Amino acid sequence: MEEMQEVHEAKAILRYARISPRKVKIVADLIRGKKVQEALNIVKFAPKASSEILEKLLKSAIANAENNHFLKSEDLYVAEIYANQGPTLKRIRPAAKGSAVRIRKRTSHITIVLREAK
Repeated sequence: MEEMQEVHEAKAILRYARISPRKVKIVADLIRGKKVQEALNIVKFAPKASSEILEKLLKSAIANAENNHFLKSEDLYVAEIYANQGPTLKRIRPAAKGSAVRIRKRTSHITIVLREAK
């Protein structure tokens, strides 16, 4: 029988981010599976709206790993990163002939999971 190994991981979750999950997933796909330092460099220089949000969240996950789980940031990599849809804010914009058009302002819940490379 195999012994269960303790998985060393840290996570950070941002809920209700005022950006569409579709926009977040573009940058998230770039950093998935990368080492933490490389992921920070990619996020820092990616010319996308979500890169600023993801940089802050990634730094938070690193801080959680170091302070709460006593892991070294040099050994960490981005094991999981995903953006799920949050609640949509519905707004109305006046349109022609007295009608109205609904504007959907989408939100997202973003999760980053860091694991220790073996």
